[in-house]
Amino acid sequence: MTISRLTFAPSRRTVLAGAAALIASPAILRAQSDGITFGTLTPLTGVGGTYGPSMRDAAASVFTAVSQAGGLLGQQIDLVSEDTQTNPEAAVRAVRKLIDVDGVSVVIGTWASSITTAVAPLCWENGVMLFTVSGADSITRLPHMGYIARTQPNSILQIQVAGEFMLRQGATGMAWIGPQTPFAQSSIDILAEQAGAAGIEMESLIYEADKSTYRSEIDTIMRSNPDFIMLGGYAADSTVVLRDIWQAGYEGRIIGPAYAVNPTVLEALPNDVTEGVYTWEGAPDVTGGAYANVRAALGVDVVDPYSAQTYDHANLAVLAAAAAGDAGGPAIRDSLRSISQGDGTQVSDALAGLEVLANGGSVNYTGASGPCDFDGIGDITGTQFLFNQISGGSPSEFERV
Repeated sequence: MTISRLTFAPSRRTVLAGAAALIASPAILRAQSDGITFGTLTPLTGVGGTYGPSMRDAAASVFTAVSQAGGLLGQQIDLVSEDTQTNPEAAVRAVRKLIDVDGVSVVIGTWASSITTAVAPLCWENGVMLFTVSGADSITRLPHMGYIARTQPNSILQIQVAGEFMLRQGATGMAWIGPQTPFAQSSIDILAEQAGAAGIEMESLIYEADKSTYRSEIDTIMRSNPDFIMLGGYAADSTVVLRDIWQAGYEGRIIGPAYAVNPTVLEALPNDVTEGVYTWEGAPDVTGGAYANVRAALGVDVVDPYSAQTYDHANLAVLAAAAAGDAGGPAIRDSLRSISQGDGTQVSDALAGLEVLANGGSVNYTGASGPCDFDGIGDITGTQFLFNQISGGSPSEFERV
């Protein structure tokens, strides 16, 4: 296996960015590989750079193990890894290289929803299977012809679960504040519906990204007297928002997705600023065999949700190809559900699954991120959620649901 380390409202602009790239490079010919070539497309730099290297390494560990055990369909797996830079334009260039130069049939690990929205058209137009950890609801509503599989719970499910948590904690007034993203409006709508059903007030404010201060926006949202504020942005702006909320003297509670209040944010802010903040995320299945496998592969005690998911992406790609007898994108697409759900032998790694398939059996892969069961449009049908609370600058488990 070789690894190349080369040098984020899904908007109409981001969809067209991917489509335009289909036309922009007519002179590039699809590479012909002697073996099987898969690709990872993770955020090695930019705001997602905290997660990308581990996501890449989790997937690579699967392909290394398979290649060392004799390969897939009698061939070694070559892995080419590219950096999205957490930037749609850079991601489009990177996926174009993966498809046209490297000849990949699978792309693994797109993180930010704007990235996935931009690169998805290039994948489905070229028959390349795209596995993603992006959460925006709109992604699987794209006309992707089955070429998208998402292990991240969509934003509808995420916001519903987080809103229910806020209500369980006794919220009497809710607010959402964040930048314009592919999931901003759906988040606002879901919280408004939940608040209305509970008979409480809910306010929202969409701010301009990348500002040095959001104090005026904080003052505006605080006029509604919420006792629970949900952060809707990413780590960079959440750092500023949390500081401004603290300086404004807010005494209520705050919750944000774990990627928005990540270790980088906690290191950048004094403990007083983040004390008591809640976070939530789709949680890996920490009791399962696949989770133990990826822990060992990465040499860590705790595996982040995105690395657990890309570990699953790699296993799913291998097993789907083996079941189909073909490592091409269309074959992997068509056989994905046959190896990830149903009545087959339950397996937690590709090697065990390959043995079952070689003996004429069927498999049901259960992953580090949980059951990898997909609905008709490629969404994961369920997962666990972990709620943490920040104490002394570090997250500690508060609740699993």
